[in-house]
Amino acid sequence: MVNVDFFITDEGCLLGFEIYGHAGCDVHGYDIVCAAVSSAAFLVANTISEIIKVSVDIRVENSGYVFLKINNNDADLCKDILLGFKLHMLNLEEQYPKNITVNYVEV
Repeated sequence: MVNVDFFITDEGCLLGFEIYGHAGCDVHGYDIVCAAVSSAAFLVANTISEIIKVSVDIRVENSGYVFLKINNNDADLCKDILLGFKLHMLNLEEQYPKNITVNYVEV
């Protein structure tokens, strides 16, 4: 199962996410859930770092692990893209409840 943990402040601001696990929807290279999650995560990472130009802590591993965290000061700048990503992940969780789960971690 793919786990998407969103980092959220006690005020409700999104500060990033961590993704780990495998959906198990199909064999490696053909798993549409893994592909959807990975593609969306890279869109968010690239938008935040290259378009919005926010300093961001990003870690990516070949195992499918992705970590992205912004500073509290940049939460307003990144709010819309992170909310859009959260909505996308929640929609995938609704469509594929056996393959993806969305969680929240207070930071």
